[in-house]
Amino acid sequence: MKIVSRNEELLRDALPRIPQSSSRSSLSSHNKLIRFEDISAAAFKIQCGVQKTPCMYSRLSKQYGMDIYLKKEFLQYTGSVKERGVLYLLTSLPQDQQRKGVIVALDSNFSMAVAYHASELRIPVFVIMSTSTSPARVKMCREYGAMVISYGTTAKDSQTHARRLAQENGYLYLEEEDSALYLSGLGTVGLEVYEQVPKLDAVIFPAGGHCGLLAGSAAALKHLNPHISVIGVESESFPVLQQSLKAGHPTEDQACSNHHFYGDVSGLCFGSNSLQLTGKLVDKVVAVREEDILISILRLLEYERATVDAEGAIGLAALVAGKLPELKGKRVAVVICSGNLELHLLQQCVARGLTLDNRVCRFSLVLSDCPGDIAKLLEILAREEARVLDLKQERAFVTSELFTVEVTCTVETRDKIHTAQLRNALLERYPTAAWTER
Repeated sequence: MKIVSRNEELLRDALPRIPQSSSRSSLSSHNKLIRFEDISAAAFKIQCGVQKTPCMYSRLSKQYGMDIYLKKEFLQYTGSVKERGVLYLLTSLPQDQQRKGVIVALDSNFSMAVAYHASELRIPVFVIMSTSTSPARVKMCREYGAMVISYGTTAKDSQTHARRLAQENGYLYLEEEDSALYLSGLGTVGLEVYEQVPKLDAVIFPAGGHCGLLAGSAAALKHLNPHISVIGVESESFPVLQQSLKAGHPTEDQACSNHHFYGDVSGLCFGSNSLQLTGKLVDKVVAVREEDILISILRLLEYERATVDAEGAIGLAALVAGKLPELKGKRVAVVICSGNLELHLLQQCVARGLTLDNRVCRFSLVLSDCPGDIAKLLEILAREEARVLDLKQERAFVTSELFTVEVTCTVETRDKIHTAQLRNALLERYPTAAWTER
């Protein structure tokens, strides 16, 4: 039975025929009108292959003055929402192509999802990664069941080699694009959020270069309830989506970062279909600073015990930064879409986040080099309940009086108010104390 939607005409207008570049994978031929029934069909087909992740009320709600529900897509097997689109895409391939196999390049959540689900479906899968890819990512891809080949020093080298292997061996070369199949799979997130949280006022998604999740889910949500606000969030450093919406087409000259911290947040790979769906159906797109993303990662780790990356934290970052004051008192769902943060980055993010949140501070002062003076300083810190993380003494290069010692101390406090109290207490006893500004 055909599902009739009052938004179907809107969706049809959002997706005119777009000529596809011949360099794209053969799946570009599947670009067509994305309908609510396509998303429903995807939900039915992938229900046994991906997790129906929880959408839970968050303890952060009181802190930000609204009812916040977190859709925990980072709990998918590969730690990413991309599994939904990938699984629907792979199960829709012709049988002969499934026998021949697929090939992907790049170190990305999309490639990891292809590696895992193709292996589960017994589809031969090859992943081409540059020699600069972290050993942990290479190992994980192999454990998922893919044949991993290291080639070239850059991502472009890997992609070129993957295309050549695909042409020579009959593999299907896959790259993340906005085919109707892929968007329909991603759009199932919108269906689940609507089902799990009654009386929703707004849903917040990550945006940036890969806005397929935002576009596909918006199609589902606006069909079910046109009054639900759909909001996208991207980085101020890479306002790819806002620039493209303003220009009316995907921009090609946007600067992007190769740093693993940003991942898909700074990508340039989304297509015209996703862009036009976003322009028609998404109510608002906002940008946040890197500092807001780091504090969002910290909040999720502390309050939700959730370890997420920049793409996963960026939706909550809009609330952390106060970018959406109109949502105060409303019922809001935030999609936490990815949790693939490498361990060395996690340590840096937590340390930097604590500093930005005014919970780790550093000061220096000059004391007379007499027994007991440093003990008196430590007594003040203990009385103010500050935790000493590091204390260094410098005698040889002190430029003030002779027989003095310069002490540099790093301490942890509870919050911004506690830091201010500690600072006042130290300045009262040591008026020349200097604080390191973050």
